[in-house]
Amino acid sequence: MKYIVLTIILALSMQSNAQLLYNDYFTDKSLRVDFIFAGNADSETIYLKDIKKESFWGGSKENLINPFNYGEYKVEVLDKSSGSLIYSKGFCTLFEEWQTTSEANSRNKAFYQSVVVPYPKNKVTLNVYSRNWDGDFIQVYQLEINPEDYFINPEKSDFEQKKIVDHGDPSEKVDLVFIAEGYTASEMDKFEKDSKRFVDFLFTQKPFDQYKQNFNIWIVKSVSEESGTDIPGEGIYKKTAVKSNFYTFDSERYLTTEDFFAVSDIASVVPYDDICIMVNTDKYGGGGIYNHYSIFSADHPLSEIVFVHEFGHSFAALGDEYYNSSTSYNDFFNLEIEPWQANLTTLKDFEKKWKDQLDESTPVPTPRVKSNKNKIGVYEGGGYVHKGMYSPYMDCRMKTNEAKAFCPVCQEAIIRMILSKSK
Repeated sequence: MKYIVLTIILALSMQSNAQLLYNDYFTDKSLRVDFIFAGNADSETIYLKDIKKESFWGGSKENLINPFNYGEYKVEVLDKSSGSLIYSKGFCTLFEEWQTTSEANSRNKAFYQSVVVPYPKNKVTLNVYSRNWDGDFIQVYQLEINPEDYFINPEKSDFEQKKIVDHGDPSEKVDLVFIAEGYTASEMDKFEKDSKRFVDFLFTQKPFDQYKQNFNIWIVKSVSEESGTDIPGEGIYKKTAVKSNFYTFDSERYLTTEDFFAVSDIASVVPYDDICIMVNTDKYGGGGIYNHYSIFSADHPLSEIVFVHEFGHSFAALGDEYYNSSTSYNDFFNLEIEPWQANLTTLKDFEKKWKDQLDESTPVPTPRVKSNKNKIGVYEGGGYVHKGMYSPYMDCRMKTNEAKAFCPVCQEAIIRMILSKSK
């Protein structure tokens, strides 16, 4: 593991030296573009909703060009005068997950999506790309933005916030923001205690325990009218800050919110790299979407473990490694191409994954037998399917709640992400 970490640090250091100078192109604010993603299983259309100027930029000021090929979408920002690429990142959406459900075969639907980039000093072109079934990015939207445009909305949200872990400059740290959902005004002390409990647990987990100094933690006390969350299958509906609900895509345990504009408004009061939504309920469930948010219940006995799993999705773009649990997805992965998730492979381009971490004697595929319990291999099953998809460990935090930790391959992916967003 030490060799792996040193290799990652060296690679990211070299990459950082090649990056653009932030101050040449950007201010210390954020530009937020609100979209509506709409369509069905076979089509997508992106509509512009609003453009906003936010008070903080929480991301790195050195690693401006995304070093990873993660996500079902990516955004690129180009300097208008020179055409130079000055910022990029990948992301995922609830919309693209919905497109793989049976409902998407029979109706159209729309989802909110916000893209946040550093606020430019000069005119820029913002391009949005969508990954097609063959794994290629296709441009689906283009927008020219003048940062001096008086229609860019500078209104600021007003939520009480607090920094509960402070390790330095947000541009040099990973900034996590915990948002209160389903907590009333009288329950904000509980929210703060819950947040500290989850943060403490996160930093007991490898590799986060080794990188606590790379993080800042913020909490935002977004008050809800009612306590709890929507549970449609039980006829329960609550008035809450971000309108979260269980039974997403008719999966009882899948906890999400479609109101990403409300989430973004709340998060905007602090600098952030990743959004964590804590829901005041003891019902089991959660969700995590890369560069979107992680969401989880606060009071189930397994809530801390679920949080760490979902954070693996939202922060490090890790894929689900389980394959024997029912989901609402149909053909989520194209098994004829290599998936972009670091911890899954179809063996179509395995050299780009964890092949270099295998012992020479390890067979590919690797049998799921007791003697291989703690061995990096290529185990068939993952990404919701039994056949054609492979994962690196017999058990991992991305597979079951019983796993003791993230596997070494997932840990390496997490470290890469931490180092790309911090110093």
